[in-house]
Amino acid sequence: MARSRGPGPGADEQAAFAPFRPRRGRAVATASAVATVLLFAVVAVVLPGPAEGGNWRAGDRVFFAGVGVAIALLLWRFASIRAVPTRETLTIRNLFLTRTVSWREVVDVRFGEGDPWVTIELSDTDTVAVMAIQKADAGFGRAEAGRLAALVQALGPSVPSPDVTRE
Repeated sequence: MARSRGPGPGADEQAAFAPFRPRRGRAVATASAVATVLLFAVVAVVLPGPAEGGNWRAGDRVFFAGVGVAIALLLWRFASIRAVPTRETLTIRNLFLTRTVSWREVVDVRFGEGDPWVTIELSDTDTVAVMAIQKADAGFGRAEAGRLAALVQALGPSVPSPDVTRE
């Protein structure tokens, strides 16, 4: 009988560098994308054509179905939001932009009361949204924000930014 071993030292590192992904937003976006494609396809099929006394032609039906597919693609993009940490960088894939930042550039992680997602402040005073960690995920979102802050503390700049004052 084989004995199972506990998680090795690599398990903690694997968990620390796991991709950040929203839970609730991803589930809602995926379900909405499927529902949108189905709804627009059904409506495109049942629209009354000239034979049924309506004005909808084949091109109109294709256009209507295409609009449904376009909406579903936008929802899919929202469902694919993530932030992927490595030892050197954080690659942030938001709704429209993907950006890779070095840990040395990140000086602060913010997840304020009114913010829908985490933002990181960079050493060049730029602020970047990390939409993968969302307020809608409640406790999970707060835990993920804490994990990101721990990564920044462990891998971030070793020398404080000249703009940051210590008390």
